[in-house]
Amino acid sequence: MPRLALYALVVCALAVAAAVVSFAQGSFIGIVWVLLAGLSSNMAWFYVKRARLSAAPADSES
Repeated sequence: MPRLALYALVVCALAVAAAVVSFAQGSFIGIVWVLLAGLSSNMAWFYVKRARLSAAPADSES
């Protein structure tokens, strides 16, 4: 797994935890944390996909 994808997953997990805590305390700022979790999740998928495509053999292009 690429390092940037791993960092994005860590940020996603921390953002989800922050959203849970925010909503448990009755604060609607958790919406921002949910949006950040979604963004970092998409970034993680992007970096994993990019690493898989770059590791694919060049023979499949023709």
